[in-house]
Amino acid sequence: MEIQLLPLDIPSDNKRPFVIAGPCSAESEEQVMCTARQLAEKGCHNFRAGVWKPRTKPGGFEGHGEPALQWMEAAKKETGMNIGTEVATPEHVELAMKYGVDILWVGARTSANPFAMQALADAMKGIDIPVFVKNPVNPDLELWIGAIERLNVAGVKRLGAIHRGFSSYDKTIYRNLPMWQIPIELRRRIPELPIICDPSHMGGKRELVAPLCQQAMDLGFDGLMVESHCDPDKAWSDAKQQVTPDVLDYILSILQVREATYTTEGITQLRKQIDTIDNQLMDLLSKRMRVCREIGQYKKEHNMTVLQTGRYSEILDKRGAQGALCGMSADFVKQVYEHIHEESVRQQLEIVNK
Repeated sequence: MEIQLLPLDIPSDNKRPFVIAGPCSAESEEQVMCTARQLAEKGCHNFRAGVWKPRTKPGGFEGHGEPALQWMEAAKKETGMNIGTEVATPEHVELAMKYGVDILWVGARTSANPFAMQALADAMKGIDIPVFVKNPVNPDLELWIGAIERLNVAGVKRLGAIHRGFSSYDKTIYRNLPMWQIPIELRRRIPELPIICDPSHMGGKRELVAPLCQQAMDLGFDGLMVESHCDPDKAWSDAKQQVTPDVLDYILSILQVREATYTTEGITQLRKQIDTIDNQLMDLLSKRMRVCREIGQYKKEHNMTVLQTGRYSEILDKRGAQGALCGMSADFVKQVYEHIHEESVRQQLEIVNK
């Protein structure tokens, strides 16, 4: 379906990036006001704080709810900043509107649930403020787009997406894997949709916030949502990933924002070279598949199984090491050959089962 969008109209000193900053949680009136004042002094226009905090396990701090909205409303009146918070139920939406919240976003756990998204969409009919949708916890682009479409069908036109990374069972340096290819595909599918990056949840550590902000800018993201706390070491939730307003100001001051649109005249010849090489790659892949089909015929005639695990492992290890020597990531090369092998097996199965 075609998504109908209007400009977000979120204030910023520059066209890109716009920044939404504030603590993970609204812990107390003092903490909210202190952080808001410091961010406003640094030129921040958009203040965020978690009012309702869904935790993985019960027993932790889960937000103050309506009283926290009163603190944020006070911060808005004093500093002039827009205020934003996460909503997960129709009741949240109703209360946010009651206290003049300017920006809403839907969290990763909620965007993964079509029932919850439909309930939110029904509650947001008639709302004309920016609404962002975080990517689902799992790397599912269709689920992400579906959540955005549900809001759009309900009449929400000032829409954006937040990339906060994807959960993984494997331990990595990131709290949530960036998997940049997914928001890149989202941008290809819906070019007019603003996409911002949440480096705090993606990195999970404050030392990763700056490099992730820069990566987002290098990839043409429109803005950033960064968790900033007046005393992050004493934060009641996600203390390790929050930075002070001073540190955030420094990160933004050294951020190199590249042109999102530019003339391609200077790289036309290089792109022609890429096209030529791609044609050669397709020709080589076609030849490889032809040989794979011949192997499939041999396996059929000799009653052999299609999958030969030892040979598959040998290919992955050998080509991964070869790719590393050629200046490529071994994991990248392995992923390429996993897809090639998948197609080879598919074609051989067709031959064997004829």
